[in-house]
Amino acid sequence: MIKEGWEAIIGMEIHAQLATDTKIFCGCAVITGGEPNSNTCPVCLGLPGALPVLNRRVVDLGARAALALGLEVQETSIFARKNYFYPDLPKGYQISQYDRPFSANGTLTIMTSERDDQGRAVEWKPMNIRIERMHLEEDAGKNVHEGLPDVDKYSYVDLNRAGTPLGEIVTAPDFRTSWQAYDYVNHVRSVLRWVGASDADMEKGNLRCEANVSVRKIGETGFRNKSELKNLNSVRFMQKAIEFEIARQTETHEKGEPVDQETRLWDEKNQCTRVMRSKEDAHDYRYFPEPDLQPLTVSAVFIENVRKQMPELPDVMRDRFMSDYSLSFADATQMVSDQDLAVFYETAANASGNPRVTANFLLTE
Repeated sequence: MIKEGWEAIIGMEIHAQLATDTKIFCGCAVITGGEPNSNTCPVCLGLPGALPVLNRRVVDLGARAALALGLEVQETSIFARKNYFYPDLPKGYQISQYDRPFSANGTLTIMTSERDDQGRAVEWKPMNIRIERMHLEEDAGKNVHEGLPDVDKYSYVDLNRAGTPLGEIVTAPDFRTSWQAYDYVNHVRSVLRWVGASDADMEKGNLRCEANVSVRKIGETGFRNKSELKNLNSVRFMQKAIEFEIARQTETHEKGEPVDQETRLWDEKNQCTRVMRSKEDAHDYRYFPEPDLQPLTVSAVFIENVRKQMPELPDVMRDRFMSDYSLSFADATQMVSDQDLAVFYETAANASGNPRVTANFLLTE
C-alpha cells in the first residue's frame, strides 16, 4: 500500500508474440527451443545485403489484436529503425515503428479489484484504460549468462528468436495500483488468446510485460522520474515488483533524495528490484524510417473484413451470459475465462434448458 499523501503513476507496455508460423521479415520458422542459432538465415542474422520482406500474416493478426483491444487500425503506418547496440541485436538496430504506428487511440474497459491480505478480490469495478498504440516490430535474440559475477562468467547469444513478430501494446499512465496493472495484463492475455492473435504464454516468453512506475504527491500534475521494470515473465512477479518500486521511490523522495530514471529488474529471490541500466529516452534511439520497407498500407475494406471475422469477445459474452442466463458477474467471468469452456457452457445450458444448474455443475463438479 502506498503511503498517505502519495499516489503511484503506472504505465504498461506488453510485448505479445503474434501467432505466425514464420518470422516477420523472413521465412524462418517461429519455434521455441531448438539448437542455438540453428533457426536463422541472412535476414534475421542481419547479414549485409539481406533485405526484409513483410509477412502478410503479421498484418492480419496485428489487426485482430488491435480491434480486440479497442484500437484504431491506421490505413498507413511506417516501419522505422530503432538504433541501439546489444549483443542479441545483430544489425545494430531493431525494425520497429515510431511516429506512425500500425494502430493507435484505443480505450479498453477492464474489470479490476483491490485485494485483501490473502490476495482475494474485494469488489470488482469497471475501469477505462487508454491504449496509446500497438505497433509491429521484430524481436531481438536472447542472451544467456552462466557463472557467478566476476568469477568465470560467460555470456552466449542465441539468435533463434531474432525476427519473431511482436505487437507492442503501450498504455497511457492510467494505473494507480499494482493490482490494476495485474488485472489489465490478465485481461489482455485473455483477449489475445480469444481472437487467436497470440498464444500469450508468459512461461514460453511469447508475452512479456514492462511497467513504468513513478510516484508523486497527491495534487501534483507533473511527473517525476520513473523506473522501467523490465523482463517480467510472470504477472504476479510484475505486481510484486510494482509494489516494491512504489515503496522504494516514496521512501527515497521523503528522504529528499533524487530517484534516478533507470531500468530495473525484479529479483524474486530477494524480493526487490535492482538496477539494470540507465533509462534511455526516445531521442537516444535515433529513429528514422526503414529505407528497405515501403509504408504499410491497409484498406478500409481489409479492416472491415477482419472485424467481421472476429469472434464474440469475452466481455460481450460475459454480459450476455449475465443477461440471458441470469448468471452472477463472478460466475459469468469464470465461464468466459476460457473460450472452449464458454462454448461448452452455452451448448450445455441450451441443451439442458436450465442454465443455472448447468453453471453450478460446471463450476463445482
